[in-house]
Amino acid sequence: MRTSPEGIALLHHYESCRLVAYPDPGSVDGHPWTIGWGHTGPEVKRGLVWTQAQADAAFVQDLAITEAGVARLVRVPLTQGQFDALVSFAYNVGLDENHNGKAEGLGESTLLRKLNGQDYAGAAEQFLLWNKNDGVVMYGLTRRRTAERALFLGSTAQVAIATGDQAKRVTA
Repeated sequence: MRTSPEGIALLHHYESCRLVAYPDPGSVDGHPWTIGWGHTGPEVKRGLVWTQAQADAAFVQDLAITEAGVARLVRVPLTQGQFDALVSFAYNVGLDENHNGKAEGLGESTLLRKLNGQDYAGAAEQFLLWNKNDGVVMYGLTRRRTAERALFLGSTAQVAIATGDQAKRVTA
């Protein structure tokens, strides 16, 4: 399965494209540094500048890696919207990484466990719990997770983004 234009529209909306590397605005230490359409990696450091072509090429590569990871991890049938929402989620949080002894990402998530247990409704609700960075609720992540949940539940990208924009600010 490949990400549809609807999924790419949602991803592009939430990642946006920046051609100068920037620190993660929500993390305590600024890591990871990011460039392009949400690209991170050891080569991304302060002062790095890309062209639009470099950003677009990295997006295609990163998206393919994420799509393959989602396909590898999910063991139940998915609609296109469900796949697109999971790709957006994994593109942002990772697939199954382990950071500082703490498992993170789709592969280590209750969302994936519920989904693979065919609890689609329970999996949809799990998106909303992934709205923190370094333990702090981030409104941008609340909006994104609300939109991903809506896409997972069958909304178009346009409706999902509007739903995300209506998400309430929470502080806990």
